[in-house]
Amino acid sequence: MTGASAKAGTTSAFGDAAGPPRFAAAYAQRAAVAVLPGLARLRRLLDLLGQPQRAFPSIVVAGSVGKSSTVAAITALLDAFGIRAGSLRSPGWLGSAQRVGLAGAEISPEVFGAAYDDLAPYLPLIESDGPLSAFELLTAVAFAAFADAPVDLAVVESGWDGSSELGDLADLLDAPVAAITPVIVAGAGGAAEVSLFDPADAAVLAGDPGAAEAELDRILARTGSAIRADTLVVLAQQALPAAQALLRRAAGTGATVAREGMEFGVVGRRVAVGGQMITLKGLGGTYDELFLPLHGAHQAHDAAVALAAVEAFLGGGRSALDLDVVRTGLAQVDTRGRLEVVRRSPTIVLDVAQDAVAAAALVAALEEAFTFEVLVGVVAIDGDEALAARILAALEPVLGTVVVTTGATAAALGVDDLAAVAAGVFGADRVEVAARLDDAIDDAVRLAEEDADLGGAGVLVTGSAPVVGRARALLRP
Repeated sequence: MTGASAKAGTTSAFGDAAGPPRFAAAYAQRAAVAVLPGLARLRRLLDLLGQPQRAFPSIVVAGSVGKSSTVAAITALLDAFGIRAGSLRSPGWLGSAQRVGLAGAEISPEVFGAAYDDLAPYLPLIESDGPLSAFELLTAVAFAAFADAPVDLAVVESGWDGSSELGDLADLLDAPVAAITPVIVAGAGGAAEVSLFDPADAAVLAGDPGAAEAELDRILARTGSAIRADTLVVLAQQALPAAQALLRRAAGTGATVAREGMEFGVVGRRVAVGGQMITLKGLGGTYDELFLPLHGAHQAHDAAVALAAVEAFLGGGRSALDLDVVRTGLAQVDTRGRLEVVRRSPTIVLDVAQDAVAAAALVAALEEAFTFEVLVGVVAIDGDEALAARILAALEPVLGTVVVTTGATAAALGVDDLAAVAAGVFGADRVEVAARLDDAIDDAVRLAEEDADLGGAGVLVTGSAPVVGRARALLRP
């Protein structure tokens, strides 16, 4: 037994506590509130607070995939250089207050609670026409806490509420550096997804110019405000349609762009115990023998983007940073939820894969870094049947059996619907159903132990970020 059953029911929907009690209550009251386009209420609140987010410079991280890993690498590097940074990240499995970092660690409940208490009296003044969303409340409290700390800068993951109409937070900030991670471009009808991991798939857009134009507009809506005349843009390698749209935006604003594969990038990498050794070309020099405690080519690319962003912030990328400090920083990158091993005998691995691109990257990293004889998946998915089919199809080559389970949010696909999709991908004989997550994990462990020696058996919990977070809370001691 995994012990998951004994701990069932002890965690929140996001796996961790929601923060100080007064903030947690206010956040929960606003959980179902939609974000208004343009962040009108958040802007009014920040005006009343005296624009705390402009009390410090920021590095903005935008894009579709790899944002949170890039934020984690940037903040680890900054901490190694002794720079006091705040961070605002998206992972739903972290819980609300746990998305906020300060000086290389999660922000303390005392600091976060004090920031909320200072802000709370202003809420009635800006909520007369409706409440803030939970996203906006968290953002405002984080910015207030950073200003009070004070921080030397903030690293902000932008556009992470999931609303394409929202745009992002970038135009609220003084951001001399922006990092744009790989952008997903969906094909006509959502039939395909294009990203760094398979640029050749850009051809799916060729037969439908209208769909392509709509997708490029969506890209700019999500990332465009991060690209400004006074910003150095660190641009990850992109599929051609995304690259063209982003570079046009940069040319139109006069922004300076550093491109992966041209001005910076991954020079080499090899598998190592607990991660990988990488050599990166930065804006100011080459950095060799860097240990990154994360698996997969995609994580090496995220680290390259992070290093270039830090170089740009610390000196415009004109000279190399101290190699030993860079090594120290990257070795301390947060590994939670990224092919994270949480149990042995059998090995249980956690990884968030909320779209087909992330699932494909996960599969490549698994095949590179692990040697499972049998791997059983535990999967819950936020989204519709079409998305579920693409994710499961990407996972199918490495999973002997899949146990589908119930998601943790209203966006989750129902377990019966997910089971039907899984049967279409895997065949009914390779699919099991367990409505409770703890039961699903125990079932997966049983199946793994039945079909392979302990040394070669594994369980992968993946798909929905909130479910991965709940699994982590169940399985970590």
